[in-house]
Amino acid sequence: MTQHDREIVISRLIDAPPELVFSAFTEVRHLSQWWGPEGFSTTTKSFTFREGGVWDFVMHGPDGTDYPEWITFTEIDPPSRIALLHGESAGDPNAFESVLTFAPAGAATRIEMLTVFPTRELRDEAVEKYHAVEGGEQTLANLAAYVSEVLS
Repeated sequence: MTQHDREIVISRLIDAPPELVFSAFTEVRHLSQWWGPEGFSTTTKSFTFREGGVWDFVMHGPDGTDYPEWITFTEIDPPSRIALLHGESAGDPNAFESVLTFAPAGAATRIEMLTVFPTRELRDEAVEKYHAVEGGEQTLANLAAYVSEVLS
């Protein structure tokens, strides 16, 4: 099994410089406004944006379902890269790794989100049951709209 069998890659061009797009990740007052697919909202329990820091939050689905979430930031290289481990809670054996890169594209930013799951089966479940590709695309669309409306 290759890593390719366990990954999802989503990218989007955002009409703002990398520093501005990156800043939408650095403070929970920004992050909680756009994070997640369409119809979802976020309640943060704690947030520390630094290497080794944690974002402990709940995503609320449009059907009323709550999804506990836990992100540990493993690498932060402003304004070009954020690596993180994302699961339901600390120590989640099914947690996945994500690397977000922010690359200049003229006056815009190409953001890429590479997610690697522990197994192909977990990747397939995320895609089929939780619509991870569509959800990731919607999340990046929300980010683009937030950056253009609020931060620029």
